[in-house]
Amino acid sequence: MSQVFSQASEDEELGLPALPAGARNYITPAGYARLRGELLGLIDDERPQVVETVHWAASNGDRSENGDYLYGKKRLREIDRRIRFLTRRLEIAEVVDPAVHHGSDQVFFGATVTYAEASGAERTVTILGIDEADSLQGQVSWVSPIARTLLKAREGDELKLLTPAGAVAIEVLQVSYPAPG
Repeated sequence: MSQVFSQASEDEELGLPALPAGARNYITPAGYARLRGELLGLIDDERPQVVETVHWAASNGDRSENGDYLYGKKRLREIDRRIRFLTRRLEIAEVVDPAVHHGSDQVFFGATVTYAEASGAERTVTILGIDEADSLQGQVSWVSPIARTLLKAREGDELKLLTPAGAVAIEVLQVSYPAPG
């Protein structure tokens, strides 16, 4: 129990998205590969370089005013924290390939969905994992309000999206998935 609390509080401290209690950590194969690549890069490349810099700086004597040493130790703590985070997230990741739904008109994890609001504005979002979604790229986490509203809907369905400003009527216009292979 305390490990779960410390994990959640460490994620919050880093400003990282927290998984809902008891939720699975869904992720696409590309997202998993990207996180795994980052982890291996930190372990194999960046961390050894920083350790070498810190060792060199420590051998220069007075550490209290040694910028290379102080910065290196701080960067080493950041790298170790990120390694722990990535390791935990990859251990509990459930890789889901959205291509298995290619050709379907129903919204599942990995779908790219175009919907229209009652005002006539059209928006397109791709539903991805918490650790891979980038809102600047039109990607939303599967636990976001819009994704939760869209999941299991089909093209042509009219839905109510709950927003802080109240319920907004939306209509699913198009659902697509990446092609297999």
